[in-house]
Parts: sequence; C-alpha cells; structure tokens
Amino acid sequence: MASPTHRRSRARRRTALFSAAAVVAAGLAAVPFVTSASAAADLARQTLPARDGWAAAGSGTTGGAAADAARDFTVTNRAELAKALSAPGTAPRIIRVKGLIDANGGSTCADYAAGTGYSLSAYLKAYDPAVWGRSKKPSGTQEDARKAAAARQAKNIVFRVPSHTTLVGVPGTGAGIKGGSVAVQNADNVIIRNLAFSATEDCFPQWDPTDGSKGEWNSAYDSVTLRGATHVWADHNTFTDTPLHDSALPAYFGRKYQVHDGALDITNGSDLVTVERNVFYSHDKTMLIGSSDTDSVGKLRVTLHHNVFRGITQRAPLARIGQIHLYNNHYDTAKVNGYAHSYSVNARAGAQIVAEYNAWTLSSDRKVSQLLSGDGTGAVAGRGNTVDGAVTDVVAAYNASASKKLKTTVNWTPALTAGLQTSAAALPAELDRTAGAGVLTQQGTTARR
Repeated sequence: MASPTHRRSRARRRTALFSAAAVVAAGLAAVPFVTSASAAADLARQTLPARDGWAAAGSGTTGGAAADAARDFTVTNRAELAKALSAPGTAPRIIRVKGLIDANGGSTCADYAAGTGYSLSAYLKAYDPAVWGRSKKPSGTQEDARKAAAARQAKNIVFRVPSHTTLVGVPGTGAGIKGGSVAVQNADNVIIRNLAFSATEDCFPQWDPTDGSKGEWNSAYDSVTLRGATHVWADHNTFTDTPLHDSALPAYFGRKYQVHDGALDITNGSDLVTVERNVFYSHDKTMLIGSSDTDSVGKLRVTLHHNVFRGITQRAPLARIGQIHLYNNHYDTAKVNGYAHSYSVNARAGAQIVAEYNAWTLSSDRKVSQLLSGDGTGAVAGRGNTVDGAVTDVVAAYNASASKKLKTTVNWTPALTAGLQTSAAALPAELDRTAGAGVLTQQGTTARR
C-alpha cells in the first residue's frame, strides 16, 4: 500500500494535470516556458517523427507541412474555420486555431429546432414505450422533425477535414473547439495537434427502444471521428465533456438522455493512426476502434502511447479486429465528475492488442481484474505494465475471474515504437507535464506548467 505521503504527492500531480487541462478547455492559456534551447520547426509545419507508431508506416504522416503561404490559414471563429477547411484544391493546407472556437456560433438547441415542428415533450409523448412499444425504431412526424433539427445542428458543428491538412492550436491562446465534431472521413495524411475539445453535445438524441433490453438514447457526434481515414496523427490534444457531465443529464423512459458520444473514434476501415500524448477525462465511451465486429479486416492499425485517461468510464479503447499497440499510457481509475470506471481496455472481434509498459493508478473501489474486458475472441499480449507502481500481469488477473477469457498471444510484433520507455514507474509524473493541449510552444517543445 502506498504511504500517505506518496498518495498526497500523486494526488497533487493529478490535480495539477487536470486543472491545467480544464483551464485549456475553458479557453484560457497555459503559460509557456520553453524547456529546449533548440529552435525546432514551426509547430504547424512539423511532421510525425519516423517510427512513431502506425501512422509512420509507409509514406508517413506529414499533414499540411508543405503548404504555401496562400494555404496557411489562421482562424478565430466557426465561420473562418469552415471556410479554411472548404478552400478548394487538394494541395496541403495548415489551419491554425487561435483561441477557443464555439462550433455552435451562438446558436442554441432551440434555434436549431425552431420551425421544424420538433419538441422534446412531443417526441416523448409520441414514442413512449407504453404507446409506441419496443419492437421498432421511431418513425413518423416527430422523428422526421427531430432529424430536420439535427441536420441544422450538424451543419454548424461538423467540420470535415480534407487530406493533407494540419489542424493545430496556436500555442498560448487556449486553442480549442467547443461543441464541435471534427470529422476525418475518407481522407489521408492529417495531423490534429494542440487543441482542447470540449462539450461536444447532440441537441437531439434519438430514442431507440430496440437497443438492448431496455432501449437507449443515442447521440450522433464524436469530438473527433475518423471514418475510412488513413495516416492520421492526433497529438497533444485534450478531450472532455466539461462542463456538462453525464451525472447532470435527465432520464426518460428509464434511460439516460445521453447527449455525448465518443471522444476520439477510429472506425469504418480507418488505418495507420497514431494517438499520442493526449488527455482524456470526464467522459464515458471514450475511444472506439472498429465500428462493428465486421469492420475492415487488415486495417484498424492504431498506436496509442503516452496518453492519460482519467475519469473515463470505458473504451480506452474498445478495439475490434485490428492490430493495436498500447504503450506508456497512464490509466487512473478514480471517479471524476460522476464518471465511474467500468474497464479500461476491451479486446473483441479478434482484436490483436499489444499492451506494454502502461501504468494504472488504481482507486480503492476497483480491482486489477476489472481493468480489461473482452468477448473471448480478442487477444492482449502484455508486459511491463504496472498497477500503483508494481509490475502486474493485468491479463492474468482478468482471466482469473472472467468467463470469456482474453487470448494472450497475438499475430504481430510492433516495430514502430519510437519513444517507448521500458519502465512505467515514472509515467504518471511525466505525463502530468507533457500530455494534453496547451503544453507545446510554437517550436513544438514542451512547456512547463
């Protein structure tokens, strides 16, 4: 058991990390102090380093680094961001986000619904299971009205990123996107860096009485969604539901009226993705790799390293089919803002996960056997993982109590492992300083907090 002094020190480190992340999400800048004397390239023109995860495979990931001056945009609001993303042509582009952009642009849920005929009270009346039943999905007047209102919101908040793009927060400005959904769909060679994504909310969740045994409210927008995307590097971003947390959401028909979807989902045959030094906190369904148990075989190759997951209920990640490398991440199972830990990593539909040198900080209400999950077909090959600083076989701990056991051997060996640390002991303290939005300077060096 950790000493009281160690626990207080560890708590102070976690508080510092997530206080800083919350400041960035709120649109306030962290104060940068350059720790490297070398003047590296402009942050917006940096490319993924060699061997840095799956996104470094093949041609690598360069984003918009080669953009000329005419395609180097600085944006400060929703309209400017949309215009920069839709600029014609396929040549590389850089989009520098300066400050916090409100994706809704001042519009409210009531504004989107105005004139469509939709109202929540009418929707609830029309599709009450006592009236509508539970055997079919909603259809008819109110469902059509909901779709029309939802289309209005989507027009404002969904930002589609084309190939050969770097989307980057300007250091020192509290750069981020509030209420938005960044979609990389059927695009190649994209970099997303130094941005705080917060409050991605669906004004018009759909009731589906056929979802599970009790029905569910399903929302539509991830903060960042990759669908059929290749060569994507997501680096030094922060993802959170703050300020509206699930614990504050009402329930209708006995189910939570869920307005949040994923934080960063990688689906529909996406491939060659590196997710590095991001912070995920206060969220439920965090990261989905593979949209279904029949998503694209031979793709969904993803690397997650040096990320922080805290106050995360599940899916960090939930992985299907692909070859996924998890190394040097920090998982803190503490309950935050009402988000209670269920599991960290789920391997299903034949997923082949290599999990090495990750650090778990275990809250008093959780057990080592609860850190993983699976459907009996997925594999997790692990080594060097720690729980509260002690090297622990987390796969064996899960299998000892699970009816559907994880396989312990995989069909591949990671080769793209830049930065891999063969000890997880120092990770929690290191990632307090180096992960998330707001810690990079204009030259790409890490800032002190």
